[in-house]
Amino acid sequence: MQIKPRQHLLDIWQAAARHSFDDGKLVWGDTDGLSAVADAERLLCLLYPATEVPAFRLDQPDTTERDVLRALERVGSRLEIPPNLITVLSQFMRTHTGPDDSPTFSGGHYFRPADPKQKLTHEQTQLGVVDAYSMSVTLCLATLGFLKVYEENTTRPEVRRTLGELRDATNARLTAAMVSLLRSFTVNVFDAESEQGRRLIQVIGQNKQSDRAVLQQFSRRFRPLRATIIESLSRGIEVDESIRDESQLFECGWAWGVVKDAPTVVDLDVQVNGQPDGIADRLPYVYFTVVALDGIQDLFSERTLTLGLLDEDQQKLAEALRLRWELSQQYWSAIARFGTERWPLEDLPWQTTGLRLESEYFSLTVAAILVHDLIRRKATDDDLTRTVAIMERLADRGRVTSRMTRDDPTVRLHHPGVTMPLAGSERSGAPLEWRMTDFSAQLLKRIIQLAALSRNIEAQDRLIRLGEQTFEHLWDRRIEEGDGAGLWDNAAAVFPDAALGLRLSWSITERITECLVAARGLYEQRPIRSPELAELARELLSEAAHLFGKEQLEASVTADGSRGRAMRSIENRLDHARDLVDEQPATAFALALPVLRELDTLAQARGAAAEEM
Repeated sequence: MQIKPRQHLLDIWQAAARHSFDDGKLVWGDTDGLSAVADAERLLCLLYPATEVPAFRLDQPDTTERDVLRALERVGSRLEIPPNLITVLSQFMRTHTGPDDSPTFSGGHYFRPADPKQKLTHEQTQLGVVDAYSMSVTLCLATLGFLKVYEENTTRPEVRRTLGELRDATNARLTAAMVSLLRSFTVNVFDAESEQGRRLIQVIGQNKQSDRAVLQQFSRRFRPLRATIIESLSRGIEVDESIRDESQLFECGWAWGVVKDAPTVVDLDVQVNGQPDGIADRLPYVYFTVVALDGIQDLFSERTLTLGLLDEDQQKLAEALRLRWELSQQYWSAIARFGTERWPLEDLPWQTTGLRLESEYFSLTVAAILVHDLIRRKATDDDLTRTVAIMERLADRGRVTSRMTRDDPTVRLHHPGVTMPLAGSERSGAPLEWRMTDFSAQLLKRIIQLAALSRNIEAQDRLIRLGEQTFEHLWDRRIEEGDGAGLWDNAAAVFPDAALGLRLSWSITERITECLVAARGLYEQRPIRSPELAELARELLSEAAHLFGKEQLEASVTADGSRGRAMRSIENRLDHARDLVDEQPATAFALALPVLRELDTLAQARGAAAEEM
């Protein structure tokens, strides 16, 4: 199934508007409004394409296109859509604000008790989580960009007043989310003889070398990164002094929430309210690290920089987050590719060190960090080709591109999903868990990111075909009728032998929306240039130009005659092919062939006429 970003995004918008809006007003529903994560995901299904895809812009009503208006007719008319969105965003900001007027980042019903017999307390549902911080960064940046453009296109006093209030609330939420991300970053140092140390050595050594040899390699490989972390102690990174001992192992990344004893951020020009005491253990999770990386990279996007969306304090916070963003990418990318032969990441499924879990989902999250790093440092062909193979294997093992067997345990990867205990959550009461159900959507996202990165024709072709297969799998999982029709997720549609329930998931719907926006960016790129084909195209054009010149030596004809029109057409096509030969050699090649055939036809016709004379 070919990915058609424009049409499929319009389908999602129409389904989301039909489900969520009534006469221009958002209908939160029974399960929404309880989680800052779910509510942000829901709003981003509309706002992310509207701010990232020029054809879907809603902040300049005079330019809104007709098919966009048809898809969003439940949201309002051309002039009503922007103020209605402002109202909805204002409701979100108020809903997720605490009694002290500070933003809240509740996980809500996304948290689950480790013991199914127990229930979450209200206080537990209000705990902050990295997913909420990261999603809020993306939502706030999209909102600020939307407001900045729309403000220039409206003169209505009541709208401008609401717009100003929303901007203030959005800035406050963005700052608070960035502060919370800073306080959730952690470096965990542990001894090689500890249980966690032995597991890390086992993962990266793959039982092919002695523990001592692996430890020595780790020390050499991570010496520069260790030095950077030590140097960063003065820049707010909290880490045990034992990091200086090269016989100690370490991990870095994001915990599930603000870590226990994390200091408050005070070196800002404004007071940041609502910096609650953390309860999360100082244990990095690859899943929450990926979530944080995805949100933080939006702080450095071209759109954020061009529109100047960050104030002075936010720029300071962004630089501090960039440091942690780079440290995490470098660490996990090096862990994934550790050694000189087979990568640890190629040894599926990945085993986590801190919690003793293993799953293809964790392989995908480590691969996602590797993709981030490959984009940052512009991957080599070897790294890219090996990562493509990993994606193909994950798609197969996850039954995305292969058939499910009888009583296949893999179905649990999609429903009910992979569950992680949240270390330290017992400090709030009953231990909590977090469940991930978006394996296929996350897989598609990383496939598209890799395809956009690749400058190798074979690798990109494999990725695009894999992406189309994965997208078809996901598209078949849309809810067909009833509440949430046209949205996700109905896993039973592709796993009919498994007894699966149907449930509306804003998480999966939002991830697929992101994928379609990314696919649009992929297709906006110039096609990969083939040097071999470019050389052939030049040779064809050289011969065509020579034969055209020879044809022009013949007796002139009237400009309006058939031969005169044919000569002008040939000249125009030759000029066009020459313009394309460097960037689109295949197109230039295709243009040159009919020109050569036509020149040959003219030459044969002239020869036949000469014989008749």
